[in-house]
Amino acid sequence: MRKKPRERQPESPRRAIPAVEKVLQALGDAGLSRPVVVAVVRRELARRRKGGAVPVFETVVEGIRNALETLRRSALRPVINATGVVIHTNLGRAPLGPAAIEALTAIGANYSNLEIDLASGERGGRAAYVEQLLAVLCGAEAATVVNNCAAALVLMLRHFTSGARSEVILSRGELVQIGGGFRIPDVLETSGATLREVGTTNQTTLADYADAIGEKTALILKVHRSNFFMDGFVDSPSIEALADLARRKRLPLVEDLGSGAVLNTAIYGVDREPTASEVLRCGVGLVCFSGDKLLGGPQAGVIAGKARWVAALKREPFFRALRCDKLILGALEATAEAYVRAPRVGRGSSLPAAPAGLGGQIPVLGMLEATEESLRARAQALRTELSGLPLTITVGEGRGRVGGGTLPRAALPSVTLDLSPQTVAPTQFLARLRAGSPPLIGYLSGGRVRLDLRTVSAGQDGLLAEAIRVAVRGIAPDRIEPSRRPA
Repeated sequence: MRKKPRERQPESPRRAIPAVEKVLQALGDAGLSRPVVVAVVRRELARRRKGGAVPVFETVVEGIRNALETLRRSALRPVINATGVVIHTNLGRAPLGPAAIEALTAIGANYSNLEIDLASGERGGRAAYVEQLLAVLCGAEAATVVNNCAAALVLMLRHFTSGARSEVILSRGELVQIGGGFRIPDVLETSGATLREVGTTNQTTLADYADAIGEKTALILKVHRSNFFMDGFVDSPSIEALADLARRKRLPLVEDLGSGAVLNTAIYGVDREPTASEVLRCGVGLVCFSGDKLLGGPQAGVIAGKARWVAALKREPFFRALRCDKLILGALEATAEAYVRAPRVGRGSSLPAAPAGLGGQIPVLGMLEATEESLRARAQALRTELSGLPLTITVGEGRGRVGGGTLPRAALPSVTLDLSPQTVAPTQFLARLRAGSPPLIGYLSGGRVRLDLRTVSAGQDGLLAEAIRVAVRGIAPDRIEPSRRPA
C-alpha cells in the first residue's frame, strides 16, 4: 500500500527574518558604536518576529536605519536657539555663563572638597558655601538646594504633612499645571498631603483661608501664577495679610515662586516678578524657585527662608534622594556669586537699572537686555554675508518670549532674519537646518523661515551663517517633491 505523500507545511514567517550579521553588513557605518547598533538591530528584528508578515530585506534594513538615525539624533548636543524663546524648556532652558562653565570644567575634571573639611581633614558638610550665597541673595536666614523646584516643593510638603496634620490649604485660582503635564494637586498627592481648596478660580478672600483652618491643617501654600495670568474680576488677599494669618494660627506659609527672579524684572521692560527677598520680607516662611529659569543657572530647586525649617528639611531622610551633585553645586555657586558680587544685588534693594556687566555673566539677562539696534545691526551684517545664496533674505521684526513658564504676558521686541529658499519648500529647508551640525532651530511664519537673533549670542553668528550655507548646499533640485517645486 502506497503511503500518502506528506503535505508541505507553509514556511514560517520567522524564517524570513534576516540574520543579525547580514543586517549589520547592509547597514555599513551607522555613526554609532557597534554594541549600540547590534542592540538596536536585535530589538527591531525581535519586534518583527512578534508581528505578522515580514517585509522584504531592504524594507527591514531601511526601518532599522531610520531607528538608528532617530537614536543618533537623540544624543545630547549643542543647538543654536533662533526661536526667540529665551528660557526654552525643550532646548535646555537657561544657558550657563562663563564662570559656571569654568566651574564645571574645573570641578568635573578633578577631585573636589565636596564633603571634606580642609582644615581638619575629616568628613565635612556639603554645599555650605553655595547655601550661604543663596541665603544672601534671597535675604533669607538660611537656604538649601535640591535637584529641581518640583523636588523642593515635594520635600517641604512631605516634611510638614508627615504627622497628624496633613491638610494643605491652597486657593483654587492657584491649582496650576506646570511643565510636562504635572499638576499641583498631583504633586500634593505624591507628597502624602491632603488638598483643601479654598475660594474660587478668580476670587479668594482672607476669610476663605481662615475658615478652612482646622486641627488637620499643616500649612498654607501659595503658588505664584508664573506661567499664566488672570485679568478682570480677580482678587486675592495680600501676601502680608496671609502671612499675618499664618503667624496668628502658628502655621507655616510656603510659596512656590517658580521663575526664580532675584532682580526687578521691570528693568528689562517686562512685568515685575516677585523676588524671593521681597516675599520673605512680607512674612512668608519658606520659598522655593528654579535655578535654571530667570536665575540663569543649572537645573536646581532653591529653598530659602527660616533657618529652623531649612535645617529640618535637610535632616529629612528624603533630602538625600534629592540632593545635587558636585557639578550642579559648582555651576550654581558660580551663578549665585555673580549676582552677589554685582552692585547692590543681595541686599534686597530695588535696582533702577540692570547691574553693569551682569548680562555678560548671566546669558539669560544678556538676552533680555539686548537692544533692537544691536540685533538689527547683526541681522544686516548676516544678510550681507549670506548674499549670493539662492535665498531671499530680509530683516524682519519679531516678538520674543521669556518662556520656561515665566512672564506669560511679556513680549520682547526683537529682530529676525527671514529666509525664503528659492529651490525648496520652507518646511524642508527648516528641517535641513535642524539636521545640521550644530542644529539650527528656527520657526515658520508667513511662509518664511524665521530666525530670531535675540536668543542667538553674537558669538554664534558665524555658526548660524555656516549652518544656512550647509543647508543650501544640501538642496538637490532633482530631489524636490513635484508638489513642492516652486512655480
